[in-house]
Amino acid sequence: MPLLAGFATSLSLIIAIGSQNAFVLRQGLRREHVLPVVLTCALADALLISGGIAGLGALFTGAPLALTIAKYFGAAFLFGYAVLAARRAVAPGTMSPADHVPAALRSVLLTCLGFTFLNPHVYLDTVVLLGSLANQRGTDGRWFYGFGAVLASFTWFFALGFLARKLAPVFARPRAWQVLDGTIALLMTTLAAWMLLT
Repeated sequence: MPLLAGFATSLSLIIAIGSQNAFVLRQGLRREHVLPVVLTCALADALLISGGIAGLGALFTGAPLALTIAKYFGAAFLFGYAVLAARRAVAPGTMSPADHVPAALRSVLLTCLGFTFLNPHVYLDTVVLLGSLANQRGTDGRWFYGFGAVLASFTWFFALGFLARKLAPVFARPRAWQVLDGTIALLMTTLAAWMLLT
């Protein structure tokens, strides 16, 4: 069934630990602008998947310069976020609202968009791969496949963002935030280096 195939394939691509997931998890733990963040991630995926089904995959595979530019900007963005996470790890906070000043929604959404659109692999996964797999399903089946892929994205990001609060008791301790931010800093640095080397 195209819908289930799209759901399963998309979910397997999204669940892989990456910079976007780490960002959504952190926002969920902080309970800060969670709905706008998960909506931004899911709607961006919906846009990219739909574009892939509509035939934009050929545009990306035929424009290697655009992917190269995105690669370098994306790596710089990840390195910058790694530095911020490392600084937070040195002086960790807690889950208490009194312990941190909430970031402005605009700043959070711009960061979220950076994690989404400055990653060249997101275009390969959503536009090229999911788009080509959907188009193998024929004229009618491709949109059912795409709907399944989009549904997986919404399911994953909403679950990650809103179920993260279940970990609040663990993150009531500064040490837990220190470990999380240290891990995020290491992950972002690794992903940035991997992005530059591939």
